[in-house]
Amino acid sequence: MENYQIFNANCIDWLKVRERDSVHAICTDPPYGMVEFSEKEIGKLRAGRGGIWRLPPMINGSKRDPLPRFTVLGNKEKQALEDFFLLWGTHIKRILVPGAHVAIAGNSYLQTHVQKALLQAGFEIRGAIIRVYQSFRGGDRPKNAEKEFPGVCVTAKGCYEPWMLFRKPISEKTVAANLRKWKTGGLRMLAENKPFPELIMSTKTPKIEEEISNHPCLKPQHFMRLLVRALLPLGEGIVVDPFMGGGSTIAAATNIGYDAIGIEIDCEYFKMAEKGIPILASLYPEFEGDILMPVITNGNAKNNLSDTTPLLLFA
Repeated sequence: MENYQIFNANCIDWLKVRERDSVHAICTDPPYGMVEFSEKEIGKLRAGRGGIWRLPPMINGSKRDPLPRFTVLGNKEKQALEDFFLLWGTHIKRILVPGAHVAIAGNSYLQTHVQKALLQAGFEIRGAIIRVYQSFRGGDRPKNAEKEFPGVCVTAKGCYEPWMLFRKPISEKTVAANLRKWKTGGLRMLAENKPFPELIMSTKTPKIEEEISNHPCLKPQHFMRLLVRALLPLGEGIVVDPFMGGGSTIAAATNIGYDAIGIEIDCEYFKMAEKGIPILASLYPEFEGDILMPVITNGNAKNNLSDTTPLLLFA
Protein backbone atom coordinates (compact mmCIF):
# COMPACT_ATOMS: atom_id res chain seq x y z
CA MET A 1 0.00 0.00 0.00
CA GLU A 2 2.99 2.35 0.48
CA ASN A 3 3.04 3.84 -3.02
CA TYR A 4 3.89 7.34 -1.79
CA GLN A 5 6.76 9.65 -0.84
CA ILE A 6 6.64 12.53 1.63
CA PHE A 7 9.12 15.38 2.14
CA ASN A 8 9.62 17.80 5.04
CA ALA A 9 10.39 20.82 2.86
CA ASN A 10 9.25 24.17 1.53
CA CYS A 11 7.07 23.26 -1.45
CA ILE A 12 8.48 26.08 -3.62
CA ASP A 13 12.00 24.70 -3.13
CA TRP A 14 10.75 21.20 -3.99
CA LEU A 15 8.85 22.39 -7.07
CA LYS A 16 11.92 24.22 -8.41
CA VAL A 17 13.89 20.99 -8.77
CA ARG A 18 11.07 18.64 -9.82
CA GLU A 19 11.25 17.44 -13.42
CA ARG A 20 9.11 19.20 -16.01
CA ASP A 21 5.91 17.39 -17.10
CA SER A 22 6.21 14.75 -14.38
CA VAL A 23 3.03 15.16 -12.27
CA HIS A 24 -0.53 14.30 -13.36
CA ALA A 25 -2.67 16.05 -10.71
CA ILE A 26 -2.47 18.28 -7.66
CA CYS A 27 -4.92 18.15 -4.76
CA THR A 28 -4.32 20.42 -1.79
CA ASP A 29 -5.73 22.59 0.99
CA PRO A 30 -3.26 25.49 1.06
CA PRO A 31 -2.43 27.91 3.87
CA TYR A 32 -3.75 31.09 2.33
CA GLY A 33 -0.76 33.36 1.89
CA MET A 34 1.05 31.42 4.65
CA VAL A 35 -0.26 33.94 7.23
CA GLU A 36 -2.15 31.60 9.53
CA PHE A 37 0.51 28.90 9.22
CA SER A 38 3.46 31.16 9.99
CA GLU A 39 5.65 30.05 12.89
CA LYS A 40 4.29 32.89 15.05
CA GLU A 41 0.61 32.09 14.46
CA ILE A 42 1.02 28.31 14.72
CA GLY A 43 2.75 28.87 18.05
CA LYS A 44 -0.27 30.81 19.29
CA LEU A 45 -2.63 28.11 18.03
CA ARG A 46 -0.71 25.33 19.77
CA ALA A 47 -0.63 27.35 22.98
CA GLY A 48 -4.39 27.94 22.78
CA ARG A 49 -4.04 31.71 22.54
CA GLY A 50 -5.69 32.23 19.17
CA GLY A 51 -3.90 35.01 17.32
CA ILE A 52 -5.20 35.01 13.74
CA TRP A 53 -6.81 31.67 14.60
CA ARG A 54 -10.24 32.15 16.15
CA LEU A 55 -11.01 29.93 19.14
CA PRO A 56 -14.81 29.90 18.90
CA PRO A 57 -17.09 29.64 21.94
CA MET A 58 -19.18 26.52 22.48
CA ILE A 59 -22.62 26.34 20.88
CA ASN A 60 -25.23 24.21 22.66
CA GLY A 61 -22.43 22.37 24.43
CA SER A 62 -20.51 21.62 21.21
CA LYS A 63 -16.84 22.62 21.18
CA ARG A 64 -15.78 23.97 17.79
CA ASP A 65 -12.39 23.64 16.16
CA PRO A 66 -10.09 26.67 15.73
CA LEU A 67 -10.39 28.40 12.37
CA PRO A 68 -8.34 31.09 10.65
CA ARG A 69 -9.78 34.60 10.64
CA PHE A 70 -9.77 35.16 6.88
CA THR A 71 -11.91 38.27 7.38
CA VAL A 72 -9.06 40.09 9.17
CA LEU A 73 -6.78 40.03 6.13
CA GLY A 74 -6.25 43.51 4.72
CA ASN A 75 -5.45 44.61 1.18
CA LYS A 76 -1.71 44.17 1.76
CA GLU A 77 -2.20 40.56 2.90
CA LYS A 78 -4.57 39.82 0.02
CA GLN A 79 -2.08 41.16 -2.51
CA ALA A 80 0.62 39.03 -0.89
CA LEU A 81 -1.72 36.06 -1.23
CA GLU A 82 -2.15 36.72 -4.97
CA ASP A 83 1.59 37.14 -5.41
CA PHE A 84 2.25 33.87 -3.62
CA PHE A 85 -0.28 31.89 -5.66
CA LEU A 86 1.04 33.39 -8.90
CA LEU A 87 4.54 32.22 -7.96
CA TRP A 88 3.22 28.83 -6.83
CA GLY A 89 1.04 28.50 -9.92
CA THR A 90 3.97 29.20 -12.21
CA HIS A 91 6.00 26.43 -10.58
CA ILE A 92 3.22 23.81 -10.57
CA LYS A 93 2.38 24.56 -14.20
CA ARG A 94 5.94 23.64 -15.18
CA ILE A 95 5.88 20.23 -13.45
CA LEU A 96 2.34 19.26 -14.49
CA VAL A 97 1.69 17.42 -17.73
CA PRO A 98 -0.67 19.08 -20.22
CA GLY A 99 -4.30 18.51 -19.25
CA ALA A 100 -3.53 17.91 -15.57
CA HIS A 101 -6.14 19.06 -13.07
CA VAL A 102 -5.52 21.02 -9.88
CA ALA A 103 -8.03 20.87 -7.01
CA ILE A 104 -7.64 23.54 -4.33
CA ALA A 105 -9.76 23.90 -1.19
CA GLY A 106 -11.22 27.39 -1.16
CA ASN A 107 -13.47 29.66 0.85
CA SER A 108 -15.88 32.38 -0.15
CA TYR A 109 -13.64 35.18 1.15
CA LEU A 110 -10.44 34.39 -0.73
CA GLN A 111 -11.12 32.09 -3.68
CA THR A 112 -11.39 34.93 -6.20
CA HIS A 113 -7.79 35.93 -5.37
CA VAL A 114 -6.60 32.38 -5.99
CA GLN A 115 -8.50 32.14 -9.27
CA LYS A 116 -7.04 35.45 -10.46
CA ALA A 117 -3.51 34.28 -9.69
CA LEU A 118 -3.91 30.84 -11.30
CA LEU A 119 -5.38 32.42 -14.44
CA GLN A 120 -2.33 34.69 -14.66
CA ALA A 121 -0.12 31.61 -14.23
CA GLY A 122 -1.72 30.10 -17.34
CA PHE A 123 -4.37 27.74 -15.97
CA GLU A 124 -7.97 27.31 -17.09
CA ILE A 125 -10.78 27.58 -14.54
CA ARG A 126 -12.81 24.35 -14.64
CA GLY A 127 -15.51 25.16 -12.10
CA ALA A 128 -15.54 23.74 -8.59
CA ILE A 129 -16.47 20.68 -6.57
CA ILE A 130 -18.77 21.66 -3.72
CA ARG A 131 -18.43 19.69 -0.50
CA VAL A 132 -21.72 20.09 1.38
CA TYR A 133 -21.63 19.48 5.10
CA GLN A 134 -22.99 20.93 8.33
CA SER A 135 -20.01 22.66 9.91
CA PHE A 136 -19.69 24.67 13.11
CA ARG A 137 -18.02 27.51 11.21
CA GLY A 138 -19.63 30.90 10.92
CA GLY A 139 -22.94 32.06 12.34
CA ASP A 140 -21.22 33.75 15.30
CA ARG A 141 -22.79 36.60 17.24
CA PRO A 142 -20.82 39.87 17.51
CA LYS A 143 -17.63 39.24 19.48
CA ASN A 144 -17.81 40.40 23.12
CA ALA A 145 -21.42 41.52 22.56
CA GLU A 146 -23.20 38.19 22.27
CA LYS A 147 -25.76 39.01 24.98
CA GLU A 148 -26.33 42.54 23.67
CA PHE A 149 -27.17 41.30 20.15
CA PRO A 150 -28.55 37.75 20.62
CA GLY A 151 -30.42 37.81 17.30
CA VAL A 152 -27.48 38.87 15.11
CA CYS A 153 -24.87 36.72 13.37
CA VAL A 154 -21.85 38.39 11.79
CA THR A 155 -21.52 35.82 8.99
CA ALA A 156 -23.74 33.12 7.57
CA LYS A 157 -23.27 29.66 9.05
CA GLY A 158 -20.95 27.56 6.89
CA CYS A 159 -22.65 24.70 5.07
CA TYR A 160 -20.28 24.05 2.17
CA GLU A 161 -16.64 24.08 1.11
CA PRO A 162 -15.73 24.89 -2.51
CA TRP A 163 -12.81 23.01 -4.07
CA MET A 164 -11.70 25.09 -7.04
CA LEU A 165 -10.78 23.14 -10.16
CA PHE A 166 -8.14 24.28 -12.63
CA ARG A 167 -6.57 22.58 -15.64
CA LYS A 168 -3.28 23.08 -17.39
CA PRO A 169 -4.23 23.56 -21.06
CA ILE A 170 -4.07 20.42 -23.17
CA SER A 171 -1.25 20.21 -25.70
CA GLU A 172 -3.09 18.14 -28.28
CA LYS A 173 -5.96 19.09 -30.58
CA THR A 174 -8.56 17.11 -28.61
CA VAL A 175 -9.04 15.79 -25.09
CA ALA A 176 -9.04 12.27 -26.52
CA ALA A 177 -5.62 12.81 -28.09
CA ASN A 178 -4.35 14.34 -24.85
CA LEU A 179 -5.60 11.33 -22.90
CA ARG A 180 -3.72 9.02 -25.25
CA LYS A 181 -0.47 10.96 -24.91
CA TRP A 182 -0.53 12.25 -21.30
CA LYS A 183 -3.37 10.26 -19.62
CA THR A 184 -4.93 13.59 -18.56
CA GLY A 185 -7.48 16.13 -19.71
CA GLY A 186 -10.67 14.93 -18.01
CA LEU A 187 -12.01 13.55 -14.75
CA ARG A 188 -12.54 9.90 -13.86
CA MET A 189 -16.17 8.80 -13.73
CA LEU A 190 -17.53 7.02 -10.67
CA ALA A 191 -18.53 4.21 -13.02
CA GLU A 192 -19.55 3.86 -16.64
CA ASN A 193 -22.38 6.33 -17.38
CA LYS A 194 -21.98 7.88 -13.89
CA PRO A 195 -20.06 11.18 -14.29
CA PHE A 196 -18.25 12.64 -11.31
CA PRO A 197 -20.63 15.24 -9.76
CA GLU A 198 -19.82 18.81 -8.80
CA LEU A 199 -21.78 18.57 -5.54
CA ILE A 200 -20.90 15.97 -2.90
CA MET A 201 -22.76 15.46 0.37
CA SER A 202 -20.26 15.09 3.18
CA THR A 203 -19.81 15.64 6.90
CA LYS A 204 -17.18 16.93 9.30
CA THR A 205 -14.08 14.80 9.71
CA PRO A 206 -14.93 11.76 11.89
CA LYS A 207 -13.35 11.52 15.34
CA ILE A 208 -11.65 8.24 14.39
CA GLU A 209 -9.65 10.16 11.75
CA GLU A 210 -8.95 13.22 13.94
CA GLU A 211 -7.54 10.93 16.63
CA ILE A 212 -5.09 9.55 14.06
CA SER A 213 -4.01 12.91 12.63
CA ASN A 214 -4.97 15.93 14.72
CA HIS A 215 -4.37 18.64 12.12
CA PRO A 216 -6.74 21.65 12.37
CA CYS A 217 -7.70 21.36 8.67
CA LEU A 218 -7.84 17.56 8.26
CA LYS A 219 -10.33 16.57 5.54
CA PRO A 220 -12.46 13.40 5.78
CA GLN A 221 -11.39 10.30 3.87
CA HIS A 222 -14.87 9.91 2.42
CA PHE A 223 -14.57 13.17 0.50
CA MET A 224 -10.84 13.01 -0.23
CA ARG A 225 -11.01 9.54 -1.78
CA LEU A 226 -13.82 10.64 -4.08
CA LEU A 227 -11.95 13.77 -5.16
CA VAL A 228 -8.47 12.26 -5.51
CA ARG A 229 -9.79 9.29 -7.49
CA ALA A 230 -11.49 11.64 -9.97
CA LEU A 231 -8.31 13.61 -10.72
CA LEU A 232 -6.64 10.78 -12.68
CA PRO A 233 -9.09 10.04 -15.52
CA LEU A 234 -7.45 6.75 -16.52
CA GLY A 235 -6.44 5.80 -12.98
CA GLU A 236 -2.76 6.30 -13.83
CA GLY A 237 -0.21 8.93 -12.84
CA ILE A 238 1.13 10.81 -9.82
CA VAL A 239 -0.90 13.00 -7.45
CA VAL A 240 0.97 15.67 -5.47
CA ASP A 241 -0.13 17.59 -2.36
CA PRO A 242 2.32 20.50 -1.90
CA PHE A 243 0.70 21.47 1.45
CA MET A 244 0.28 18.00 2.93
CA GLY A 245 -0.73 18.98 6.47
CA GLY A 246 -2.06 15.93 8.28
CA GLY A 247 -1.77 13.73 5.19
CA SER A 248 -5.42 13.19 4.20
CA THR A 249 -4.74 13.61 0.46
CA ILE A 250 -1.82 11.16 0.49
CA ALA A 251 -3.80 8.65 2.57
CA ALA A 252 -6.69 8.84 0.11
CA ALA A 253 -4.40 8.30 -2.88
CA THR A 254 -2.67 5.41 -1.11
CA ASN A 255 -5.95 3.67 -0.36
CA ILE A 256 -7.02 3.95 -4.00
CA GLY A 257 -3.68 2.66 -5.24
CA TYR A 258 -2.43 5.87 -6.84
CA ASP A 259 1.19 7.03 -6.65
CA ALA A 260 1.40 10.16 -4.51
CA ILE A 261 3.88 12.73 -3.19
CA GLY A 262 3.32 14.99 -0.19
CA ILE A 263 5.32 18.05 0.90
CA GLU A 264 4.94 19.68 4.31
CA ILE A 265 7.06 22.54 5.69
CA ASP A 266 6.06 22.22 9.37
CA CYS A 267 8.09 19.58 11.25
CA GLU A 268 5.34 18.65 13.71
CA TYR A 269 2.69 18.27 11.03
CA PHE A 270 5.15 16.28 8.90
CA LYS A 271 5.73 13.83 11.76
CA MET A 272 1.98 13.63 12.31
CA ALA A 273 1.40 12.79 8.65
CA GLU A 274 4.31 10.36 8.53
CA LYS A 275 2.70 8.35 11.32
CA GLY A 276 -0.92 8.86 10.32
CA ILE A 277 -0.98 8.30 6.54
CA PRO A 278 -0.78 4.48 6.57
CA ILE A 279 -3.38 4.28 9.36
CA LEU A 280 -5.79 6.66 7.61
CA ALA A 281 -5.29 4.78 4.34
CA SER A 282 -6.18 1.48 6.02
CA LEU A 283 -9.55 2.75 7.30
CA TYR A 284 -12.72 1.69 5.46
CA PRO A 285 -10.93 -0.89 3.28
CA GLU A 286 -14.02 -1.50 1.11
CA PHE A 287 -14.35 2.17 0.13
CA GLU A 288 -12.05 3.41 -2.65
CA GLY A 289 -13.85 6.60 -3.69
CA ASP A 290 -16.05 5.05 -6.38
CA ILE A 291 -19.44 5.41 -4.65
CA LEU A 292 -21.02 8.61 -3.40
CA MET A 293 -22.81 7.69 -0.22
CA PRO A 294 -21.26 4.97 1.93
CA VAL A 295 -22.28 4.50 5.53
CA ILE A 296 -19.09 4.22 7.57
CA THR A 297 -19.34 2.19 10.76
CA ASN A 298 -16.55 0.92 12.99
CA GLY A 299 -13.89 1.52 10.37
CA ASN A 300 -15.80 -0.13 7.52
CA ALA A 301 -17.79 1.28 4.61
CA LYS A 302 -20.88 -0.18 3.00
CA ASN A 303 -22.80 1.21 0.06
CA ASN A 304 -26.27 0.75 1.53
CA LEU A 305 -27.54 4.22 0.69
CA SER A 306 -28.58 5.37 -2.76
CA ASP A 307 -26.64 8.06 -4.60
CA THR A 308 -29.49 10.51 -3.96
CA THR A 309 -29.61 10.09 -0.20
CA PRO A 310 -29.16 13.64 1.19
CA LEU A 311 -27.07 12.72 4.24
CA LEU A 312 -23.87 10.88 4.97
CA LEU A 313 -24.01 9.06 8.29
CA PHE A 314 -21.12 8.17 10.53
CA ALA A 315 -21.94 5.80 13.38
